[in-house]
Amino acid sequence: MFIKSGNTPLLIFSIFTALYIIVTFVWIVKTEKRLGRFFLGKKAKDLEDTIEIMQKEMMSLKDYREKNSKDVADLYSKTKKSIRGLETIRFNPFPDQGSNQSFAIGLLNEENDGVVISSLYSRERMSVFAKPIKKGKSDYELTEEEKEVLKKAEV
Repeated sequence: MFIKSGNTPLLIFSIFTALYIIVTFVWIVKTEKRLGRFFLGKKAKDLEDTIEIMQKEMMSLKDYREKNSKDVADLYSKTKKSIRGLETIRFNPFPDQGSNQSFAIGLLNEENDGVVISSLYSRERMSVFAKPIKKGKSDYELTEEEKEVLKKAEV
């Protein structure tokens, strides 16, 4: 029963080979069980259909994301032109009569373009003025109240 020294390498090789075969067999059995659970009740055609449906849904989501990105860019460009700064000042241009019935309103967008609307009120009449604004400046002379309302309305 003793092992001869000449057969030792052959015996070690046989043991490792047997262990390798056992481990490989166990791995194959476990893999087969996993695949069996994964494909349980499924046919290859069903899986292909599922993959195709998922691919179509991914393409649909990609198209939806691109459309949303375009919509967001459009909304951003529109909001740049919308009124972002709004300010109102009431004042009395004629201290000897009336009260603070006159006003100046500044309406500016993100680029400081817009309009200043002012009203001068007296007992005999009321005047309304509108002056266009580009980059925070006007081609028309602005009163102190109009300058103040523009400064406060700047975004």
